Amino acid sequence: MFVDQVKIYVKGGDGGNGMVAFRREKYVPNGGPAGGDGGNGANVVFEVEEGLRTLMDFRYQRHFKAPRGEHGMSKGMHGKNSKDMIVKVPPGTVVTDDVTGEVIADLVEHGQQAIIARGGRGGRGNSRFATPANPAPEISENGEPGLERDITLELKLLADAGLVGFPSVGKSTLLSVVTAAKPKIAAYHFTTLVPNLGMVETEDGRSFVLADLPGLIEGAHEGTGLGHQFLRHIERTRVIVHVLDMSGMEGRDPYDDYITINNELKEYNLRLTERPEIIVANKMDMPDAEENLAAFKKKIDPDAVIFPISALTQSGLRDLLFSIADKVDETPEFPLDHEEEDLSVNRVVYRHEKKDAEYVISRGLDGAFELTGSKIEKLFKMTDFSREESIRRFARQLRSMGVDDALRERGAKHGEIVRLMDYEFEFID
Repeated sequence: MFVDQVKIYVKGGDGGNGMVAFRREKYVPNGGPAGGDGGNGANVVFEVEEGLRTLMDFRYQRHFKAPRGEHGMSKGMHGKNSKDMIVKVPPGTVVTDDVTGEVIADLVEHGQQAIIARGGRGGRGNSRFATPANPAPEISENGEPGLERDITLELKLLADAGLVGFPSVGKSTLLSVVTAAKPKIAAYHFTTLVPNLGMVETEDGRSFVLADLPGLIEGAHEGTGLGHQFLRHIERTRVIVHVLDMSGMEGRDPYDDYITINNELKEYNLRLTERPEIIVANKMDMPDAEENLAAFKKKIDPDAVIFPISALTQSGLRDLLFSIADKVDETPEFPLDHEEEDLSVNRVVYRHEKKDAEYVISRGLDGAFELTGSKIEKLFKMTDFSREESIRRFARQLRSMGVDDALRERGAKHGEIVRLMDYEFEFID
């Protein structure tokens, strides 16, 4: 299993601002309030798309900012709500908040959705604040800011295509030149102890996961060496890429190797024979390779498609990768008779974000009192400080939250500076 991980930034759309507007009324000297509410900002929604297999696209786009709601208008017209931003993710994507470390969503089924960053609600227009005592208020709200967060996407991948073959046929070298994987490579008999995996991206923009599976030996289906452990990984691949050493440098016959490996796959699980197979004739840069390839072709099915390549010189790789991508696209996933993976991958998880403290009071380096907290900062952002009536309302909100009393308990004196984000004001006692 291969874990692909990408860190990205998401932000819900800000709500549209409410409007201050008036209409003339015969019995209201200043006119009746007619400012409409702003529209809600869009949510950032992740949706599972079964056709995706990697997080490759997120390496090119790491910021997702949903559109804000439309501002309120005159004549009591409300702004439009923005449509949610839908972001497609592959099945098996786990979304984690970088700050809290909590799992936001575990997305496993096609079409499943989860709101990752909620958009802000629209601000209220002045028609919402009319009272008998103040029938024509000059007050409105800015839109609520959308939630922003840094998140990590994690995808536990199983290989789409698996490289099989005897040790030292060049599987690790092939994987290293077509992906960013860095497997151990040696010029001697070396059997990979664990599967190495990497993502391949073809020139036409397709991508798939390719595994350099551990070298098989005769008797692997009986558990010889690490046979069963290795074959389980092959059982989960859609396409088998059979790599053969056509140079004959190891003293083995390519055809004998081909028959031995296929027998091991057949003996382990007959269903493995259902996988489409691509034959790769590697090390074609060596002196005897062409002669060995001609002899090999005479012994196998004449309809078999063979790709002569040299992983070392990187010749023939383009056509090979296109062929693998085509086979992966047209081959469905193979269900297993038993599951041995962590069952948690089948469990849908969605957690709402926890509510933070309304406010926290601290002292800055200059001695000023500093107010922080999600709720108080949201109120600040939703206040239109260009209007005196809005400022007075904001002061009343702080008082109702107990901020004034809390500042007194912390020793705040008349005239001392209180700072909230970029705004400073004097404490009045």
